[in-house]
Amino acid sequence: MNCILVRHGIAVEPDEWEGTEEKRPLTEKGKRRVRQAAEGLATLDYTPTHLFTSPFVRAYDTARQLRTVICPTLKVETRDELAAGTKPERLVAFLHTLPSDAVVICVGHEPQLGEVASLLLCGKAFPNFPLKKAGAVCIESEGLMDPGQGLLRWWLQPMQLRAFGKRAQAKRCEDS
Repeated sequence: MNCILVRHGIAVEPDEWEGTEEKRPLTEKGKRRVRQAAEGLATLDYTPTHLFTSPFVRAYDTARQLRTVICPTLKVETRDELAAGTKPERLVAFLHTLPSDAVVICVGHEPQLGEVASLLLCGKAFPNFPLKKAGAVCIESEGLMDPGQGLLRWWLQPMQLRAFGKRAQAKRCEDS
């Protein structure tokens, strides 16, 4: 299994938002940067079989951008296991139920995603594995995704993903 964890893009600041936390959206800059990061993810040659997201608006909108660029035929599926504040063990238990050959994208929040990464890689949820907004990490497992059995394939900052996307776009322009 390949599990790609993606943090949602830049959202409206909580003190500037009058609605509920669940409805807090991406900013225009956040939408643009998520799209650029998605272009970068597309260059990494993974073909997702599942696209899961937190039910929070900022994560769902991030997942929709990823779907548009990377996997337009997949359905975006909301999962409570990815909601902000959920224990990382809940997401790992859910991942364990998926086929061992799955390529999964999970869009969610910090600190949960970093803790999930550390749980998969180290066997324990540590708080010092943070993902930046629109950043991503890919963890591979030979079989089912179990704590401590993951292998780090890559951990990319949003700036790196955007650079990959810009290079791919420039190459497409040269080729046409």
